[in-house]
Amino acid sequence: MKINLKKLTAAGMMAAIGVCLSAFSIPVGASKCFPIQHLLNVLAGVFLGPGYAAGFAFSASLIRNLMGTGTLLAFPGSMAGAFLCAVLYQKTGKMWTAFAGELAGTGILGGILCYPVAKLLLGNQEAAIFTYVLPFSISTAGGCIMAAMLLGVLYKSGTVQYLQGMLQET
Repeated sequence: MKINLKKLTAAGMMAAIGVCLSAFSIPVGASKCFPIQHLLNVLAGVFLGPGYAAGFAFSASLIRNLMGTGTLLAFPGSMAGAFLCAVLYQKTGKMWTAFAGELAGTGILGGILCYPVAKLLLGNQEAAIFTYVLPFSISTAGGCIMAAMLLGVLYKSGTVQYLQGMLQET
């Protein structure tokens, strides 16, 4: 795989923004929800593609965990959402598929993938396979709404197309 320095730099900047804004969280049930992470997952999916989006999500989760502002549940949720969002957007070129990918990837798949993390690594014996699906879905919906508003403005102004062109390999 050839490394695109522009996309790598953008992914690093998105990770930094995600970490800086990680103080903005909403407790929902058994988890802390970070709608900004979901907003950034969608942006990464639209602008960076699957590999860079998943890498950004991993980096943001790792740094948040090292700083004590995140939990291990951030890894499966954010990475699955960012990756699926990017894959669906890349295949269709339609914004709504990016939102659907983030909702399904983080809300459903990520929520289910958190079960073994919670049970085995965090020792949460009360966790069930669907424990995190509802709180993750609520958080993801909030982030997707924010992303839809931002991308709507950026699309109408031509900025989405400009940034996508700028981030392509030359």
